[in-house]
Amino acid sequence: MSIDPLMVLASLGIGVVVGLTGMGGGALMTPVMVLLFNVPPLTAVSSDLVASAVMKPVGSFVHLRRGTVNLGLVKWLCLGSVPAAFCGVLVTRALGSGKEVQDAVQTALGVALLVAAAGLIIRAYLRLSERARRRDGSAEALPQDRPEVRMRPLPTVLVGAVGGLVVGMTSVGSGSLIIIALMALYPRLKASQLVGTDLLQAVPLVAAAALGHILFGDFKLGLTASLLLGAVPGVWVGAQLSSRAPGGVVRRALAFVLLASALKLLGVSTPATGIALVAVALVAPVLWMLIRRRLGFPALAGRRARARLRRAQADGPLADGPLPQTES
Repeated sequence: MSIDPLMVLASLGIGVVVGLTGMGGGALMTPVMVLLFNVPPLTAVSSDLVASAVMKPVGSFVHLRRGTVNLGLVKWLCLGSVPAAFCGVLVTRALGSGKEVQDAVQTALGVALLVAAAGLIIRAYLRLSERARRRDGSAEALPQDRPEVRMRPLPTVLVGAVGGLVVGMTSVGSGSLIIIALMALYPRLKASQLVGTDLLQAVPLVAAAALGHILFGDFKLGLTASLLLGAVPGVWVGAQLSSRAPGGVVRRALAFVLLASALKLLGVSTPATGIALVAVALVAPVLWMLIRRRLGFPALAGRRARARLRRAQADGPLADGPLPQTES
């Protein structure tokens, strides 16, 4: 078993991003292995899923102990996701062998990354829209204790099945795609419950996908060990920084990186990728500012935090404690 120091460093950086945002593990780790280290797509998916199966239980058990998990949702999600994740590996193998299956996995990964990037944008919009409704008093206030939700078994099982299939084939989706669907199906869930429920259901989901890849995929122990050596301390560092870092900026940068990786995995030429990314970098901030203004927020998120800081300074010396943070 050989350890790749550069792979350890790359996974360390990705682990920090995961600790900061709670997402992006498979969506970043797998394309980095494929695009920067020339790891075959199926090998990258297999090793990333096995590494995730080791890391996922840590955060999920923290949420379980704190009571921020809806166990009913976990049950219905796993009913669809666990068998679908295992079947995703079989579907991948049924596509062929050699170059054919690698190309198919790479294409599926590119599509999944596009969906994940779109999911990040949708999630940010939904959060901003919810804040606007609560500010205006047009949204029903959530109770302070854990809100009761009306279970929707069939849609929940279907979400789990689709998410499990995508994860089994690409390693992407357990922390980015499924949580978007949960937000739409169960809008009364608190943010902490959304994250906790998604993390716990991802444990058996990723475990099933990892088992399938160990048996039928292209799992490499040395590659997985390199991922774990970097990602585990990286996640811890990211979690320590998460309370002080501007999470909204990190998530937008993550969506940008996912888009770039998706375009390259889908075979888009480097000049065309560059043009698309420059266009997004120029247009997206303007559109987001227009959306913020339309919802009644300042165009620049930092303006409100700076105003609060100026008011605090005008009132007297600042008390010990963290400075106001910018919004997403």
